[in-house]
Amino acid sequence: MSLKNQINADIKTAMLAKEKEKLTALRAIKSMILLAETEKGASEELTNDAELKLLMKAAKQRKDSVDLFREQGRDDLADKEQGELDVISQYLPKQLSEEELTVELQKVIDQVGASGPQDMGKVMGVATKALDGKSDGKTISTIIKKLLS
Repeated sequence: MSLKNQINADIKTAMLAKEKEKLTALRAIKSMILLAETEKGASEELTNDAELKLLMKAAKQRKDSVDLFREQGRDDLADKEQGELDVISQYLPKQLSEEELTVELQKVIDQVGASGPQDMGKVMGVATKALDGKSDGKTISTIIKKLLS
């Protein structure tokens, strides 16, 4: 079942269960999918890779919003965004833990032959492709900096 069909089915379920917060998040995802499908030059159906990128983008937006709202003392809005983030996270592949990520990144560093911080660009290029969808770029970057220094 494609992500779009899965979202539509979950929207119906959320409507019947009267889950407002979940419904809001699901509609936001559906909106992003429809916008991507109707974009100029887009093919009719989105690939799994494109769907994953959309979900990662939506999750990152929610994470940034939660951080910003908490920073400004707006816990009511932060809780709302956190709820949406939790719903979006259900559709993302399992994220790697920091230990698992460190092991994977060490393999990439060995593969590329990086020796210091000056090789960070090479490592990031390979690492972001290899770990696409399993972790966000910010976390990958932080761990690579630690490993290379």
